[in-house]
Amino acid sequence: MNQIYENIKALAEKDLPYIKELRREFHRHPEIGSEEHWTAARIEEELDKISLPHYRLAGTGIVARLKGEGSGEARLTEQGLPRCMALRADIDGLPLQEMNESPYKSEIPGHMHACGHDVHTASLIGAARILQQCRKDFCGDILFIFQPGEENGYGGRLMVEEGAVKGATRCFGFHIAPELKLGTLALIPGPNNACCDWFCFKLTGTASHAAYPHQGADALYAAAQIVVAAQSLVTRLNNPQEPLLLTFGKLEAGVAYNIVAEQAVLEGTLRSLNPAMRAVIHEKLEKLARDTAALYGCSVGFQWEVNGQMLVNTPESVEEAWAVASSLFGPTCLVDRKPALIGDDMSDFINAASGSYAFIGTQNPQRPETALPLHHVCLDVDEDIFTLSVPLSAAYALAYMRGEVQRI
Repeated sequence: MNQIYENIKALAEKDLPYIKELRREFHRHPEIGSEEHWTAARIEEELDKISLPHYRLAGTGIVARLKGEGSGEARLTEQGLPRCMALRADIDGLPLQEMNESPYKSEIPGHMHACGHDVHTASLIGAARILQQCRKDFCGDILFIFQPGEENGYGGRLMVEEGAVKGATRCFGFHIAPELKLGTLALIPGPNNACCDWFCFKLTGTASHAAYPHQGADALYAAAQIVVAAQSLVTRLNNPQEPLLLTFGKLEAGVAYNIVAEQAVLEGTLRSLNPAMRAVIHEKLEKLARDTAALYGCSVGFQWEVNGQMLVNTPESVEEAWAVASSLFGPTCLVDRKPALIGDDMSDFINAASGSYAFIGTQNPQRPETALPLHHVCLDVDEDIFTLSVPLSAAYALAYMRGEVQRI
């Protein structure tokens, strides 16, 4: 391990109690997407403490810029561009009531950090605190991006559209992984997370008395038939060896038990790692819904939104981050992880500035709550994750900016 990495690990170790307490403060005050006002203000307080200039984007998003004070000009990429690293963390919570008992349990009724964004936010502040102390060791700019609205899929896109990664030539971030043991991390080139589509189908029929269903057109019944029949699109059109998921999570219909429903609304998600098959299922699902609705005398309208593009790690960035992680923690820290059908709009940043997304283990076998799945109402983490997340982010950024990062 070189001296710079040793210095970063020492700074991270010294700052560990501070970052743990900061994470607990964020955990006590979760806010859902577009409502992260307290969270954003609290992040800004921490950035002000280390004299790091910052500005708002996407309402409650924050971008801070650290200018290196090393001698000479910023090193150039292979394409001849000044190097600029962007580090990203999401900051929003979930509309869940926390059921886990701890001294830092959520104080906001119905809101919880059940996806680790409190850890992500505290880690990025930790990396910023270290890199601010290392500013004389590099030239060029490092960006710290605190992104709102990851859970509802809008924040990353807005931040990129409003210029959050303008000029960035590399980006990096991470997500907690309760399925991985503490002290390990996964950095996999290529597809990691699925493209996630949200859809809403609105069926319109004709109301009638429940005793005379033939005088109406039952939107509820038509919607139920669509839900059942649609699964055949996955089981019969898709290669079963390729992950694809079609889930209907919401069905609202009717106004009374004895009235044939005039309206029905279906909401769901389509998730795939295969863009071609995604397009096929999209088309076939609309056709199935339209034909089924018409069979029972109903019409249907469609709404689609992309809640996250497929997250594809850039191979060269993965190799760089591998090299840094191996140097910091030893090669045994790197483990495998299969692509998942969860979404993450870190994809928007990687698409704009090539980069990679790591998954860092938080599971402590002595604490069952640390092995629970993401979005569980009792999920917690082993906070020693900060001994990996903070130095990895800081060391990769510094090595990249100095042009010293290697590839395995």
